[in-house]
Amino acid sequence: MATADIHISEETHHDGHEHDHDHSTNFWTHYVFTTDHKMIAKQFLITGIFWALLGGILSVIFRLQLGFPEAELGWLKPFLGDWITAEGKIDPEFYLALVTMHGTIMVFFVLTAGLSGTFSNFLIPLQIGARDMASGFMNMLSYWFFFASSVIMFISLFIETGPASGGWVIYPPLSALPQAVNGSGLGMTLWLTSMALFIVSTLLGGINYITTVINLRTHGMSFAKLPLTIWAFFLTAIIGLLSFPVLFSAALLLIFDRSFGTSFYLSDIYINGEALPNQGGSPILFQHLFWFLGHPEVYIVLLPALGITSEIIATNSRKPIFGYKAMVGSMLFIAILSFIVWAHHMFVTGMNPFLGSVFMLLTLIIAVPSAVKVFNYLTTLWKGNIRFTPGMLFSIGLVSFFISGGLTGIFLGNSAIDIQLHDTYFVVAHFHLVMGSASFFGLMAGVYHWFPKMFGRMMDAKLGYIHFWLTFVGVYLVFFPLHYIGIAGYPRRYYSFTNFDVLNQFTDLNMLVSIAAILTLGAQFLFLFNFFYSMYRGRRATANPWNSTTLEWTTPIEPGHGNWPGEIPTVYRWPYDYSKPGAKEDFIPQHIPFSETPESNLDHENELIKLEGATDKGIVVDEK
Repeated sequence: MATADIHISEETHHDGHEHDHDHSTNFWTHYVFTTDHKMIAKQFLITGIFWALLGGILSVIFRLQLGFPEAELGWLKPFLGDWITAEGKIDPEFYLALVTMHGTIMVFFVLTAGLSGTFSNFLIPLQIGARDMASGFMNMLSYWFFFASSVIMFISLFIETGPASGGWVIYPPLSALPQAVNGSGLGMTLWLTSMALFIVSTLLGGINYITTVINLRTHGMSFAKLPLTIWAFFLTAIIGLLSFPVLFSAALLLIFDRSFGTSFYLSDIYINGEALPNQGGSPILFQHLFWFLGHPEVYIVLLPALGITSEIIATNSRKPIFGYKAMVGSMLFIAILSFIVWAHHMFVTGMNPFLGSVFMLLTLIIAVPSAVKVFNYLTTLWKGNIRFTPGMLFSIGLVSFFISGGLTGIFLGNSAIDIQLHDTYFVVAHFHLVMGSASFFGLMAGVYHWFPKMFGRMMDAKLGYIHFWLTFVGVYLVFFPLHYIGIAGYPRRYYSFTNFDVLNQFTDLNMLVSIAAILTLGAQFLFLFNFFYSMYRGRRATANPWNSTTLEWTTPIEPGHGNWPGEIPTVYRWPYDYSKPGAKEDFIPQHIPFSETPESNLDHENELIKLEGATDKGIVVDEK
């Protein structure tokens, strides 16, 4: 008979598990200045939805310019004012501001705060068996710093000289010289102020997430029994905690150069023939600091989406996730490698070719754990009893984007090829598929899947299907053609191509991309209707509508502050006991003891039955 190597370790349990939380609240303490992680998650989600809509609208405005360069856009003047010229065109400097704000909004406010802020807050306590976050007050502060950051960034859209226009990467010297262009003035100052508050928000949240996962797990919830969602949120918080302070320092030095006459990034600058006094700085220094955050940021937005996808694919394939340990290991490997590949964004800065080859090798190596995750997703889906819920479709869509967008990353990771493709639309297509669209689909999958737990109601599935197919097809119609025109040399961030005879042949393709972008944005209004209508009028949800195994579905349909009205369930098994041979049902929740499922237990699980009493007393039982 097979034996199990078992170790037992004591686990400290937090006081919050010993009693029910009875919070008397009013409107302000329940909805506004709340310390309930679930309500804070909803605050992040609603704010993120607002920013996603605004960021999408900005992208459509500059796609109108690219797709229809000769069109008269005077009808936008009531909305954009003087940013529409007398000839009915978008002002060229405002075009750069549109690109800058779109990138900033989508990367930071939607895919970082909207995705990670929502689901880390919502799921960590529920899935590990905690009453709330380690610090409800810090959690509240993390949202309000984000909200203050959002307000400042939103205000910058309406100032006379316009918002920041140095690109979302705000490279100096353009961003370091207030007199360079209109968008380098007050708009850039507000951008830097907003991002400083945003970073504080992210750090407060990250400290809370890490502390909660380490200290507040329920009886029996060892790290080996954590759902992959929690692993993803945990590692994401660690990455953010280590990398965002570097961006903060880069922004601080940029503020010094702008306002206090220092020369960290400036040297030998001439404006209108006048030499500036700055000497000794290097704009390349800023690039090193920015991309030390910038590349981990890719995984700060991607890992939570991959964790959500792991959970949804296993649940709706009715199969155990394939290669649980390999999935955890690949996320750990990605987290480590994400910090040592940043200079592949800088192959064209004149870096030493040997150093470039080192970063090229590391960049290509990071494809290995990514491929492991894709393989495990596909193997989990293989021969599964698949239920195509809207959440499942968006999860499969994420896997599709992760594959197609990731393949083009192999091209860009090669320094010799990257020199040709850098700053073309090939790069735009690559990162919008592998990072932007994949993470956005992870966000949508999570909303559809956990909406019943958030609001106690179901979203309309038919509207969800329509939303998925319009968005999925639209994303590929937008970004797949951009690979082609990027290889042909089409440069990014250009306002107009009508003066380039060699590029005029792509006018029709650009028009197709712009039309697809408009239709894709239109599909999101279908989601908005479904979301807000279902919140109040949707069909009432059952306690466990997806027949899932994780702990959040053991709470009441709409859990109060404290999550469980009585004692928190004890965990006995891993989170993916689906379709287990011999079991009475095709799922066994984590809190069901092995003593209650003798018909489906494996040999080593039968040996664990005698330790169940120890687990109930707060002793963690792990299988090796």
